[in-house]
Amino acid sequence: MAKQFKPETLCVQAGWAPKKGEPRVLPIYQSTTFKYDTSEQMARLFDLEDSGYFYTRLQNPTNDAVAAKIAALEGGVAAMLTSSGQAANYYALFNLCQAGDHFVCSSAIYGGTFNLFGVTMKKMGIDVTFINPDDSEEEIGKAFRPNTKALFGESISNPSLEVLDIEKFARIAHSHGVPLIVDNTFPTPINCRPFEWGADIVVHSTTKYMDGHATSVGGAIVDSGNFDWEAHADKFPGLCQPDESYHGLTYTKAFGKMAYITKATAQLMRDLGSIQSPMNAFLLNLGLETLHLRMPQHCRNAQRVAEYLQKNDKVAWVNYCGLPGNKYYELAQKYMPNGSCGVVSFGLKGGRDVAIRFMDHLKLAAIVTHVADARTCVLHPASHTHRQLTDEQLIEAGVRPDLIRFSVGIENADDIIADIEQALNA
Repeated sequence: MAKQFKPETLCVQAGWAPKKGEPRVLPIYQSTTFKYDTSEQMARLFDLEDSGYFYTRLQNPTNDAVAAKIAALEGGVAAMLTSSGQAANYYALFNLCQAGDHFVCSSAIYGGTFNLFGVTMKKMGIDVTFINPDDSEEEIGKAFRPNTKALFGESISNPSLEVLDIEKFARIAHSHGVPLIVDNTFPTPINCRPFEWGADIVVHSTTKYMDGHATSVGGAIVDSGNFDWEAHADKFPGLCQPDESYHGLTYTKAFGKMAYITKATAQLMRDLGSIQSPMNAFLLNLGLETLHLRMPQHCRNAQRVAEYLQKNDKVAWVNYCGLPGNKYYELAQKYMPNGSCGVVSFGLKGGRDVAIRFMDHLKLAAIVTHVADARTCVLHPASHTHRQLTDEQLIEAGVRPDLIRFSVGIENADDIIADIEQALNA
């Protein structure tokens, strides 16, 4: 399906193909378990000799249909849903790394991911080196070690809105024999397809634009099928050597291009269990059906908001890669020519205190710990998500003390701008 249809059609049609007399709409398979007629049938499933469903912690038909849709949209061979974007990030790396291993990561990433990688995974014995994504290939290359297993970055970083040079990062990763993992949450595959620029694995917080309605927390991991694990077999024993917990099965030999996602499902989901519920997958699928309609509206609105803010004399600075003159404008035109995302960040003259007063006067835009859904919302990271940090630490994390993260919804742009205007005047 992925080859014959364009993204707009995939949003609506991919993943679920009902046969004669089956429901037209993807059903919610709200069952923990699945029945078989003989003990032998069940045994073959547990040996990974047959594919099928036996327990929803491993696989569920609703989840699989939605994962297949996301894989088709990204142009990958397979995908797996997780209970959250954080779980997707963790699984994507833990599928390749074990205690004693190392990976390299852009420093311009979501604060929760920064903490997962820099604090929690370090407690598991997996080390990370954070690099400035704008540094040269040579400079970034110095962070690699013999035990480095991956390179990670966000296509558009949250909340600093830096655009990743995906081709550059892919070159660096591949020259060191490791895959490039890209978190593509903000642009979504409607606006950016990292596999086309050399990325190997893509992760999403589906909680954001994919769901689009702030109903369901979730994540996804998509494999391009392009990375040659066997060519670097010594680096990836988990994929290229027998797995004793599955009777000595070797994933690359048994599953070829499906090795990475099969291991993530059969091993990590089996043991760690961060599954997405079938109900949430069903809601996510409804969101995906309109993703191609919503993303252009988010981008049009955000562009108008950014242009309005840029002209307003109460505004100190605006960061949106759709503005000519923005540091990332050229990269954004290259990787996402149809638009980036609906998130704009800016600061007000007068700093933090003025920012807080401005937000308290907004009427249409809601103060919530969320981003990227149909409704316009706003957050002041220094007061909310990053409030434990000093001003010096905030700047180090790429979050200015006066930064307002404004997630532009799909309402009428005039109404959004009028709300900003009345709050600025108040």
